Amino acid sequence: MNTIPEATPAENDTPEPEQNERMARRAGIGAFVGTTVEMYDFYIFSTAAALVLGKLFFPSESPGLATLAAFGTIWVGFLARPLGGIIFGHLGDRVGRKKVLVLSLILTGIATAAVGFLPTYAQIGITAPILLILIRCVQGVALGGEWGGAVLIATEHAPKGKKVLYGAFAQQGSPAGNILSTLVFLLLAMLPESSFESWGWRIPFMFAALLVGIGVVVRLKLEESPEMKRLLETSKPVKLPLVEVLRSSRALLVLALCASAIAMAGNFMITVFTLSWATTEGYFDRSTFLTMIFISLIVQFIVQPLTAMRSPYWRMSRAIPAMLLPKLITLPLMFVLIPTGNFGVALFGIVAATIPHAMFYATLAGLLSQVFPVETRYTGISLAYQTGTALFAGTTPILCQFLFNQTGSVVSVVGLGVVYTLLSIVASTILLRRTAESTSDPQKPLTEEEATP
Repeated sequence: MNTIPEATPAENDTPEPEQNERMARRAGIGAFVGTTVEMYDFYIFSTAAALVLGKLFFPSESPGLATLAAFGTIWVGFLARPLGGIIFGHLGDRVGRKKVLVLSLILTGIATAAVGFLPTYAQIGITAPILLILIRCVQGVALGGEWGGAVLIATEHAPKGKKVLYGAFAQQGSPAGNILSTLVFLLLAMLPESSFESWGWRIPFMFAALLVGIGVVVRLKLEESPEMKRLLETSKPVKLPLVEVLRSSRALLVLALCASAIAMAGNFMITVFTLSWATTEGYFDRSTFLTMIFISLIVQFIVQPLTAMRSPYWRMSRAIPAMLLPKLITLPLMFVLIPTGNFGVALFGIVAATIPHAMFYATLAGLLSQVFPVETRYTGISLAYQTGTALFAGTTPILCQFLFNQTGSVVSVVGLGVVYTLLSIVASTILLRRTAESTSDPQKPLTEEEATP
């Protein structure tokens, strides 16, 4: 009788630890690609608002008021993000992370591409800004569900002790999307002003459709996270995750929200308000200042993974203040150096102001992913993060522009940034201590041997 020979080691499936490591890397890459596409979609709107949307959709005799109205549409998108966090968080905690991530990406792409085909105020009157605001709401809802799922698909696949590192894959999508957005507008800045305002600004929005297709293909190849698989197999998901978060995790929710303050506000203060301020005040032309922003984003793109790679060896309750305290010096310095009109001097100020919050942003996702229990984790981190974006990121260009309009000085803008920095330091420190009390030993730094695959 014929028998089936035993498989040799070469014929066996990949050993489980190696297979898990490979899947973790794939999840991290999937999180990065998806958030890059989504953040590109979101940032092109912010850049367009700083450069052109005000005059095209909110005509006014005062350029400052038109810009303020355009910045208001940025905030509308951020206001919609907590709603997206609730909707997609509910689905993600009940049916899984992967399906929700694909849906959010497709929805964001459709909304972004629609902006590129939108008629202006001169063509259809008041209907134009209304449609722009509605589309921005849809985009905000979709992105509100994106971040939490991307973080969880990466961190719930992560090897032991590396949640902060793998959470940084999702965080890396923010500077990558911003770099791509800035690069596209930098190329379009070479167009004559009339061409840029008539059709050039539309190209980045239409290009989003191609990027979304790439992102969807990557995400369809991902597996559901192991922790979510176990939850779906061994118990029933929480019926109303939002109610459970508000009932049992209110203090953690508020602390997580406040901890995100400067991580949310830092980029928008530099890439949106200073872009508008520096070009309007005549310190630099549009192309030159976009070049400086582009270089600062490259620096952020490098700093974030370097910070995340070292994070397994740090005690984060001490590392986070060390990351953020320099911001109290570098932020005022940036606003002093930009008016010099010197490219190298101003660039130094922008880069110096970018590095502290970039380091903190690299660790934020991994820290928040450990705060909430798995059955309400998608809802918890999405609600905290997206409410933080509505309160801090979306309002930053508006508040900065308003303060500048009222005072004629950037001193009040600097004060706002300092307050946000201090709030993040205090809230994140308390949050880390609360998390340490509820888990076995979450903040113990790993040795080199433990942290190496």
